Amino acid sequence: MSAGARLRAELTKGVVIAPGAYDALSARIAAKAGAKCIYMSGFGIAGSLLGVPDIGLVTANEMIERVRALSAVCAPVPLIADGDNGYGGPLNVERLVRAYEQAGAAAIQIEDQVIPKRCGHMDGKEIVPRDEAAMKVKAAAGARADKDFVVIARTDAISVSGLDEALHRADAFLKAGADILFVEAPRSEADLRAIADRFKGVPLLANMVEGGKTPVLGTKALAEMGYRLILYPISALLAVARLLERAYANVGHDGLDRVSFADYCNTVGLADYLAKAAKLSE
Repeated sequence: MSAGARLRAELTKGVVIAPGAYDALSARIAAKAGAKCIYMSGFGIAGSLLGVPDIGLVTANEMIERVRALSAVCAPVPLIADGDNGYGGPLNVERLVRAYEQAGAAAIQIEDQVIPKRCGHMDGKEIVPRDEAAMKVKAAAGARADKDFVVIARTDAISVSGLDEALHRADAFLKAGADILFVEAPRSEADLRAIADRFKGVPLLANMVEGGKTPVLGTKALAEMGYRLILYPISALLAVARLLERAYANVGHDGLDRVSFADYCNTVGLADYLAKAAKLSE
């Protein structure tokens, strides 16, 4: 079964919660913790890879390599990979979809921001014209080799042009071939409900960003509205950033809560790698 087919199978079972991962280690630990699906956050990649904010500084090639690394360690758990704005026009989107699919992703998320983009919960965003955005979604849907590879179409129009324009764009994305709709940064529970009411029966994504523009609701409330895929893209990243602050401020002192050296080696599969190396040397 392909990665995309595994993701589709999970979505048929009920609501899927996708924790965010920002590197291979976090993806491995998320999979070991029992995640049914993992989200590769562009916000997290910008921070972990370059130590910079999510404002379009990471390149397409850097993102493709992260997809390859994360999908390898979390398989068979499907990986949803942030594709930002496709890093160009429709032809760039086609190349990105093929690269993500070959790198092992189950799904790509494409948004309608201009280049360079910003995190969906930052101010000052700009969006491309609706027709151009829909063309990118169409390109993504047409580029996949596996029909089960999932295309998630995101609009950031609420923050720029309001909810009505966001709903019109989501309509256009659905017609262009999107499998899942992602209306980013609704400002209230009423907005979340309006989106769900407009697209009853359509797979919808809710993005729960702590401290962001959208109220963080529980899984039950979102499921009752009709959301099928719920992202927690930076929960782990924010927690780890706080832990790193404490750890580096207390290097050489006791009292920090750590995993043991042995447990860490177990997490990254040291015994399996050593056994494989020994078998190859026979």
